[in-house]
Amino acid sequence: MTETAPRPQARPAAPAARVPDAPPQGAPLPGAPLPRERGPLSAAVLRVLRGGAAPAVDVAGADPLGEDLQLALYLAYEPHYRALEGVADEREWDPALLALRRPMEQAFLEALRAAVPDGDDVTAALEPLLVEPVDGHGVSHRLMREGTWELMREYLVHRSPYQLKESDPQAWLIPRLEGQAKASLVAVAYDEFGGGRGERVHARLFADLMEGAGLDSSYGRYLDLVPAATLATVNVMSLFGLHRSLRGAAAGNFAVIEITSPPGARRMARALERLGAQERCVRFFTEHIEADAVHEQVMRRDVLGDLLDREPGLAADVAFGIRATVWLDERWEEQVLAAWDDGRPSLRGPLAPADRDATDRDATGDGATGD
Repeated sequence: MTETAPRPQARPAAPAARVPDAPPQGAPLPGAPLPRERGPLSAAVLRVLRGGAAPAVDVAGADPLGEDLQLALYLAYEPHYRALEGVADEREWDPALLALRRPMEQAFLEALRAAVPDGDDVTAALEPLLVEPVDGHGVSHRLMREGTWELMREYLVHRSPYQLKESDPQAWLIPRLEGQAKASLVAVAYDEFGGGRGERVHARLFADLMEGAGLDSSYGRYLDLVPAATLATVNVMSLFGLHRSLRGAAAGNFAVIEITSPPGARRMARALERLGAQERCVRFFTEHIEADAVHEQVMRRDVLGDLLDREPGLAADVAFGIRATVWLDERWEEQVLAAWDDGRPSLRGPLAPADRDATDRDATGDGATGD
């Protein structure tokens, strides 16, 4: 049976956009704000990022999927991507930072290997992703059927650590491939990065979506609110992408993203349309419906197919990357839905009062009406 989004009696107006102040033309982009520590590991990484000496920390006693380690690992990766407030660019390759990062990566990787089955059957790992369940009950299903602006904003905040740098972690894979696999991956990346048009870069489209939903699109703005389950879904991309030895897992990770994107994007577009969202909010998802339907075929046949023809010994790594990505995504969905079922925020705290005000205006119909 085909699911149909319920039609509301009245279409609420979209919330007022919150656009971050742009720096003067020619000025460097401001660094992303640093979050508060969540334990000794994240405190140690923050100290090194700020130029201090690395304190002795015990990674062995930390939960590899817990708040402290996942935030610490996320922060250790961030200098590879963006400037951080008060952090020198040279920290990217600081030996003290790398020394802190390596045992955390090992603990995370071991936890993932323990969580998913072994095996080198890539086709079997992919098959469940190619069938859209009729009775789906994930986060996008919930938002499509009965989502509110409050829940939608929570979802967008969860997604912001990755979507505001969409496909950047996967770009590490390009120099690790050869031949058709490389050419096809670059073709996919070309679309992800706007097809030569800056305003169409997917990370920019997500920023437009956030602003249209009444959120601050500044990079890193909501990191303090993002829980470990969310950070883990992003950290796994950096873990796989930054290690050539894990190139097979990185390819599997990217394949999952491209295969699962179109149906999820279709549901999210319907959810936003039901909420009366601005066109620029819906545009982010409609772009993914169209582009990623093609990307799914390219990733499976041309990227994974050619990679495994060249390096058949990577099949187990590709399958591991697929299974680990799916496991982390499902774990995140379970935690978000459990919070919503209990009537509590799925974030580490409520959104700022200014963001809640947008929800209040939306509920009374006193918001922006669109572009």
